[in-house]
Amino acid sequence: MLSIKNLNAGYEELHILHDVSLNVKAGEIVALIGPNGAGKSTIIKSIFNIAKVMSGKIIYKEKNITHLKTHELVELGISYVNQGRINFTNLTVEENLTLGAELTQEKEVVEENLAAIYKKFPILHERRKQLAFGLSGGQQQVLAIARSLMQNPSLLLMDEPSLGLSPKAQTEIFVTIKKLRDEGIAIVIVEQNAKKAIELADRTYLLEEGKIVLEGNKSIVKHPKIKSVYLGGA
Repeated sequence: MLSIKNLNAGYEELHILHDVSLNVKAGEIVALIGPNGAGKSTIIKSIFNIAKVMSGKIIYKEKNITHLKTHELVELGISYVNQGRINFTNLTVEENLTLGAELTQEKEVVEENLAAIYKKFPILHERRKQLAFGLSGGQQQVLAIARSLMQNPSLLLMDEPSLGLSPKAQTEIFVTIKKLRDEGIAIVIVEQNAKKAIELADRTYLLEEGKIVLEGNKSIVKHPKIKSVYLGGA
C-alpha cells in the first residue's frame, strides 16, 4: 500500500531523515519507535506533506505522492491524527466530526459516514451536542481519531495517540486502533512506549538519528538492542 524509498526530509534547512526506506502493507499496523528526535514524526509528516522532502520517493497504491498537496492526499484516502488530541474545543462533537468531511460534497454521504462513526463510537453519539472541551482526555483522542475517519481512509497516520492519557484510556485507544486495523485500514503509528508499540504492531521499525537501524515483527522485542535500551533490560 505504501512504499518509502531513500527518503531524506526535515524542516527548512534542518535535515532529519537520512535515506529512510520502509513499506506498509494493506491492513497492517506499522509502528515507528525510537528516542526523541530520531525522526519518527517526521516520517509521517513527510507522507502527509507537512515536512520538507529533500529527496526520495513516497509511493501510495502505485502512485507517486511525494509532493502532492495535503488535501489531495486526503482525497486519495490518507488521514492524519496529530499529536496532542487536537480538536476544536469551542465546537460540538458533531461539528468537529463534520469538519473531517469537508472535502465531501454530498450531504447524504456525510450523514452516512457520521452514522457509521456513531455506531463505531457510541460515546461520541451520546456527547454529540456537547462542546469538545468537556470531553475527557481519552474521549478527546477518540474524537480526533473519529474525525480522521470521516473521509473513509485506507491509510491512517497516527502521531503519539497515547500521549498524556491515563493507563486505562491508553488501553482503550490501543484496542480501538486494533479494531480499525481489523476493518482493513492500514496504520502507521508513532509511539514513545516501545513495548506497547511492539505489542500493537504487525511490524516495527526502530529509528535512531534519522535512520532505520532495525526492523522486525513482534519477535523484535527479543532483540538485545530493544531489550537493553528501550525495555530497560527486561
